[in-house]
Amino acid sequence: METMTEKDMMLSGQLYSAEDLQLLRELNATKDVIYLYNSLVPSQTEERLAILKGLLGHIGDDSIIINQPFYCDYGKQISVGRHFFANFNFTVLDEAKVTIGDNCFIGPNVSIYTACHSTDPVERNQRKEWAEPVTIGDNVWIGGGAIILPGVTIGKNTTIGAGSVVTKDIPDNVVAAGNPCRVIRKL
Repeated sequence: METMTEKDMMLSGQLYSAEDLQLLRELNATKDVIYLYNSLVPSQTEERLAILKGLLGHIGDDSIIINQPFYCDYGKQISVGRHFFANFNFTVLDEAKVTIGDNCFIGPNVSIYTACHSTDPVERNQRKEWAEPVTIGDNVWIGGGAIILPGVTIGKNTTIGAGSVVTKDIPDNVVAAGNPCRVIRKL
């Protein structure tokens, strides 16, 4: 039986070493690409799109805008649908799959995290971690400054209020906000 690599373990949600040399090389290669993307003049839309097509795992169509600066860890675990827009300082820690549906709008300073760390300091200092996927449905608007935590699913046609910390799944067709984020009203 073939032994799993640390990357295989990361992608399957198992405990893995964040200090693995292969993973560190991939992180640095992605940082180089992100540096180039963020260094482009904003009007260089074709060049920006070409970089995103090479960086992200999937893009629904060419009508994708991610304002600079943009940050991610690997890129390949990120999938965005058609007509996607993300404003300034969009950050995605994509150790696990991040799936974003069609017609989604992301406000400025939004962060999506998939990496998980132990609350036990001895375990955490061993640089072992795991990752949990994030899924965002179609027609979702995430207000500025929101934070989406690992393992969360946000349903379709939902609005997440600015500054929210989404710690648990949010259903379809609602407005939700707060810290922790909770449903305020149904649509």
